[in-house]
Amino acid sequence: MTVTAVDAGPRKISRSAEVSAPAGEIFELLADPRRHGELDGSGTVLDTVAGPDRLGPGARFTVRMRQYRMPYQITSQVTDFADGRVVEWQHPLGHRWRWELAPVSDRVTVVTETFDYSHLGAAKASGLRLFGSLRHNAAGIEATLRQLQARYPGT
Repeated sequence: MTVTAVDAGPRKISRSAEVSAPAGEIFELLADPRRHGELDGSGTVLDTVAGPDRLGPGARFTVRMRQYRMPYQITSQVTDFADGRVVEWQHPLGHRWRWELAPVSDRVTVVTETFDYSHLGAAKASGLRLFGSLRHNAAGIEATLRQLQARYPGT
C-alpha cells in the first residue's frame, strides 16, 4: 500500500493514497464525526462525545482524545466543506485537519489528508516541533491512509 508525501505548502504535512472505493462512500465516512475513531491511525482519537450525525459548513463536534497517555476532549469546528470532496476542521489551538477526495474512476479515489499548522503563531508552531508532534502527525496520517486502503482492498 503506497502513501505519498505531498507538498501542500509551508507548515503543512500532507499525504495521499489511492483507495479502491468511490469518493462518495469515503466522504460519508469522513463526514460522520462518530466514525473518526475508525479511521484514526495515530491512536489519539477515541470517540465522539457530541456533534451532528453528518458534518457540514460551520458544524461543531466534540471528540474524546488521548495523547502522551493523557485523556482529554476537544471541540473542533468545520472550516471548509465541499460535499463529497473536502472536509476540514479546526482544532481549538488553531491547527486544521483537512481531507480532500479526488475521484480517479467510479471505484478509485485519491485521498489526501493534511495537518495544517500554518495559522499558528511562531510560539505554537515551535511547540509542535519541540514535542515531536510534527513527526507524530506525519506517521499518524500515513497509518490512517493505510487503514483506509485496507478497509477497501484492491489498491
